Amino acid sequence: MFRSLRLPVAVLGLIVLPLAACSSGGGSSATSSAAAPAPGSQIVIDNFAFSPSTLTVSPGQKVTVVNKDSTTHTLTASAGKAFDTGSIAAGASGGFTAPSTPGSYPYICTIHPFMHGTLTVK
Repeated sequence: MFRSLRLPVAVLGLIVLPLAACSSGGGSSATSSAAAPAPGSQIVIDNFAFSPSTLTVSPGQKVTVVNKDSTTHTLTASAGKAFDTGSIAAGASGGFTAPSTPGSYPYICTIHPFMHGTLTVK
């Protein structure tokens, strides 16, 4: 009796296991990519520098700024009031919306003006 049950159980395991693997992998991947920032829309502050120091985005695109330093920083347009994150505490994130007008927008950290970069809107 036990011999006759082994084959159906083994076959069932071969069918169910791959289906379960496909199901959990697909759902998890879709959720992860939806929560992540759009490619090229993040600037990281680390070791008193912006990375990348030059970023190209679309008009109106959201830009996330992650502060990995141990001190507060800003990311502020050098001229006019095109964008400004305000103060971003150590280990925190902030962000801004890129200007709707294409162009080149130099920016600095107002607390540490030697830190600089350029946002290009195309």
